Amino acid sequence: MNSSTEAQSLLAIDVYRSRRDRVLAALREAGGGVAIIPTAREVMRNRDADYPFRHDSYFYYLTGFTEPEATLVLNASADAADPAAILFCREKNVERETWEGFRYGPEGARLAFGFDAAFPIDQLDTEMPRLLADNPALHYALGSSAEFDAQVRGWLAAVRAQSRIGVKAPTKAIDLLPMLDEMRLIKDAHELEIMRRAGTISAVAHRRAMQTCRPGMHEYEIEAELLYTFRRRGAQAPAYGTIVAAGANACTLHYPAGNTIVREGDLILIDAACELDGYASDITRTFPASGRFTSAQREIYDIVLAAQYAAVDATREGVSFDAPHEAAVRVLAQGLLDTGIIDRNKFATLDDVIAERAYQRFYMHRTSHWLGMDVHDAGDYRDARAQLDDQGARAWRTLKAGMTLTIEPGLYIRAAVDVPERYANIGIRIEDDAIVTADGCELTTREVPVDADEIEALMRDAQTPDAN
Repeated sequence: MNSSTEAQSLLAIDVYRSRRDRVLAALREAGGGVAIIPTAREVMRNRDADYPFRHDSYFYYLTGFTEPEATLVLNASADAADPAAILFCREKNVERETWEGFRYGPEGARLAFGFDAAFPIDQLDTEMPRLLADNPALHYALGSSAEFDAQVRGWLAAVRAQSRIGVKAPTKAIDLLPMLDEMRLIKDAHELEIMRRAGTISAVAHRRAMQTCRPGMHEYEIEAELLYTFRRRGAQAPAYGTIVAAGANACTLHYPAGNTIVREGDLILIDAACELDGYASDITRTFPASGRFTSAQREIYDIVLAAQYAAVDATREGVSFDAPHEAAVRVLAQGLLDTGIIDRNKFATLDDVIAERAYQRFYMHRTSHWLGMDVHDAGDYRDARAQLDDQGARAWRTLKAGMTLTIEPGLYIRAAVDVPERYANIGIRIEDDAIVTADGCELTTREVPVDADEIEALMRDAQTPDAN
């Protein structure tokens, strides 16, 4: 375990225990049962080398425990004297610790993370039939893993084999994830503090990238500056695959940092951020490699920035999740008309452009997504309780204080015969992370500038890489 993550877990025992208690209370209200939440499996990269292990987000949300080979069981039907929150994990093993590092072991994990009981993971198949016996319902992530589904079927078969002596298997299997998704949508103070710190680290990395970028560099060299800063500042990993796109590459939304050489006059689009103590940040900035925007680049940049400001202004408690997107689209569509990128002779009004979605050729993604433990975090975007409309869709969810989301409009103008040449191959996205509040939103990633003049000033004044 990373020492930062370990310390974070030890400081937050009550946070994780409270979340487990909330799940147990909900299960009891629904009639009882057992919930099973395994962590992620280790994945082999090649031969005897594994990919770096990353815990399952749902498991971590309820435990704070980052070791592999672990499973959480919550028994909502347990008697008051019986354990309700049980961890199965690896045993202490001095020989393996010599090779792989520290292990808590069951007793150490129980004490450190506040579980009612803990057992070795190799006892899971023995203990689960006992825990499932005479329980009314089984709650887990239905269908998310064929391997785990098979393991569950084995436990249920072992319980049913005891039917002749009066033991009953659960009669219902219920998907646990919708309940956990709703919990994860609203971030508590513990989560928001980590996310603010992650945003700061990522912002520092973007500043460094702006300050070190020069024509003649490769995209992967700029990526290296970002990754260096993440780790130097204490983040465990990038939150997702780093995008560093020079020139026309910026018109490919998920372009990975490659070996393209940055040229004078190129724009550089960077979509990169760190993961800190289990939580993601997500920033995109676009800036001129030479330190100054061309007039055409500045025109498009200012349109995208105005769209982001409009979306930020529309983000607050009580509005639809779609409100920031609608606000951004109106600004982007108007900008496309004003520049002639969308032919003004084909549309009578701005509303016609929006109704016919003519802007989607140049802006094909949405303005926001949930952010949290996963960069595209858990939770529905539509209200599951709402009635279906004429198109068969439910109403958008209403934003609430404590929700966290990105705000990331963009324009991607590929060269084409009907596109003014001065705008060809300009790709721009501006993305920040927002915490919804009662009267607006808090942006947690603005320590890296978005205003074009401020970006140019930062690059102009950079004599050495930002080492702060």
